[in-house]
Amino acid sequence: MSATVSFLLDIKPVLGAFLCLAGAILAVVGTVGVLRFPDFYTRLHAASVTDTSALTLAILGMALMSPSWLVVFKLAAIWAFFFLTGPTSSHAVANAAHTAGLQPLIGAQARSGRGGRDHDGE
Repeated sequence: MSATVSFLLDIKPVLGAFLCLAGAILAVVGTVGVLRFPDFYTRLHAASVTDTSALTLAILGMALMSPSWLVVFKLAAIWAFFFLTGPTSSHAVANAAHTAGLQPLIGAQARSGRGGRDHDGE
């Protein structure tokens, strides 16, 4: 085997582990965003964007560490399903919240931490 092929085969598990770790860190960052952001819409955005990105990194890492092409194909099918349904479901939830009358926080409301619904001294 050539030195280049040997190097690539040696680095593949390390790169896969690094991508899985990066995906896990991104998922934690998304969780912190869900806990920190002031209203429903920004929390939903943080969750949907980071979940899709974290899953992509983690699946790429798992694909690099997989023992066979069958496993890679299954991981690609899982990724395609999540890539299509994750943003679609987030949009459906945001649309339902908007239809129900939940308003996003704007300006001073967002800075003061006031809720998304109108407060009449409750």
